Amino acid sequence: MNTAASIAEVELFHAISIGRLAYELAEQGRDVIHMEYGQPSTGAPAEAIAAAHKVLDSDPGGYWESTALKQRIARHYQEAYGVAMGEEQVILTCGASPAFVLALSCLFAPGARVAVARPGYVAYRNTLKAMYMEPVEVACGPAERYQMTAAALDAIDPAPDGLILASPANPTGTVIAPEELAAIAEVCRRKGIRVVSDEIYHGLTYGMAAQSMLQHLPEALVVNSFSKYYSMTGWRLGWLAVPPELIGAARARMSNLFLTPPVLAQHAGLITFDCREELEGHLANYARNREMLLAALPRLGLEQIAPPDGAFYIWAEIGHMTSDSLSFCRQLLQDTGVATAPGVDFDPVDGGRYIRFSFAVSPAEIETAIARMVPWFAARRAG
Repeated sequence: MNTAASIAEVELFHAISIGRLAYELAEQGRDVIHMEYGQPSTGAPAEAIAAAHKVLDSDPGGYWESTALKQRIARHYQEAYGVAMGEEQVILTCGASPAFVLALSCLFAPGARVAVARPGYVAYRNTLKAMYMEPVEVACGPAERYQMTAAALDAIDPAPDGLILASPANPTGTVIAPEELAAIAEVCRRKGIRVVSDEIYHGLTYGMAAQSMLQHLPEALVVNSFSKYYSMTGWRLGWLAVPPELIGAARARMSNLFLTPPVLAQHAGLITFDCREELEGHLANYARNREMLLAALPRLGLEQIAPPDGAFYIWAEIGHMTSDSLSFCRQLLQDTGVATAPGVDFDPVDGGRYIRFSFAVSPAEIETAIARMVPWFAARRAG
């Protein structure tokens, strides 16, 4: 019999509560700008949507895996990273979140210790806890560019069973340099640390491109998704790339836990690989938004930020104004209609002094958000 003590304790995702409040205000007639969620404000590419309309008239939508899509994803690794991969190594999933569950359950048993950077995506910590694994959080600050380093990983004693990496990262947008990624891979190889690499923000960088962990550690498991670069968040389509020896284990878990991804999403996802011009247009808008927001931060009194090398986030320190980022974000939303994410989601220790902005909205919305926030932040600093 289960008891309260035997049930995994998983914390709330506070950005969801901010989002709920934002939608309530919108229903009351308020003009709300959604910078709280890590999702594009754009929809799927036009050609993908057109293909989906045709599929609705011709496909009954049963349980199905697209061989063509798996082949195209495998080809993508060869084209983008020079990594050879067979289509059978691609496990199609209902978004990145199930891919994480598959990866963790393929590699680790309950009680396993898995290292993660702090700050880091809230679901890393909570998914590990839900699966009765122990997150080993490593504090990563400005000196480390808010990212895991080989030295920090090597210093964990005893060595963890696993490591979750993200580059570009959420909430910081930082990218791990190729030489550091290689050094991390060497530590993992030497100490037998298995790696799950979150690469869902690949394609969204502003300068240095992100490398895949597979370029340095072929036995790594890689999570990716159509939600971010491909602008298909609500379609719930992702994949897990596994080494050959884990194909059977991953397929068994996918088929039992999640069956197959949505048929419509698989048809549309295949088309997105040929929609590069439209997708690069989204990236150009994000780059413009990033520059506008970076230029405005001094006027907001925000001086310490993580370098937003990729993704569509800015992680900013607000400790000179508050130690309660959740209340801060609620008040900012109530007063200005600008929704942001509280740092406590991503850093349970120091996150009360941080806030995350998502700039995956339109340039016009960024301009409006800045105009609203500048006087509000000035009043907050004065107060």
